[in-house]
Amino acid sequence: MPDIKENLKEIRERISKAALRASRDPQSVRLVAVSKKIDLPRIQEAILAGQLIFGENYMQEAREKIKGGGERAQWHFIGHIQSKKAKDAATLFDMVHTVDRLKLARALDQYAGREYRVLPVLVQVNVGEEEQKEGVLPERAEELLQSMLDLPSLRVKGLMTMPPFMANAEEVRPYFRRLREMAEYFAGKGYFGDQEGFELSMGMSGDFEVAVEEGATLVRVGTALFGARPPGRQ
Repeated sequence: MPDIKENLKEIRERISKAALRASRDPQSVRLVAVSKKIDLPRIQEAILAGQLIFGENYMQEAREKIKGGGERAQWHFIGHIQSKKAKDAATLFDMVHTVDRLKLARALDQYAGREYRVLPVLVQVNVGEEEQKEGVLPERAEELLQSMLDLPSLRVKGLMTMPPFMANAEEVRPYFRRLREMAEYFAGKGYFGDQEGFELSMGMSGDFEVAVEEGATLVRVGTALFGARPPGRQ
């Protein structure tokens, strides 16, 4: 079994070094441990080792883990959301990374409002413009952000992306850079709730160091922390 404590230490060191290479404060980057298909005891082991933010892709699976994860843990939803699942996303999670259409944003706003909460969200941008991937196309992102300004129970904190897969992480750099440049432009127009800065959720196990160098504030790492998932548990 993977040594989660040691893996966590190594990942944090790699994040820190990448941030320093870009003249950034390592504390400005947070690790989201991707815990889909990871059982609760291993998640609890990560919590004991100091990891407190977890990213889930599947609503039903996440519901059970959130119950057993304790009050210290924070839960981010990082998977595709069907509009009929918006209630769960709006009430169970501390942040949603994958808002990519106005219908979903309105549903999240409605359910968050019923709970008297303001839900932090990120807009997912399909920077690679891949047909098989979710996310608003770059040329439609501003239109979506403008519309979301009218939703009082959502607070747009920044952007998220899943770029095209590349075996060489350096080849992904232009996509991360494009997302950061988009976020800088949108921040200048006042689309984000925090005028002091914005979140960029980008980078996974194979490329998170490049993502940090390009401005990531949230990196989503699963395999490098928990090890490869068994066959049938992707």
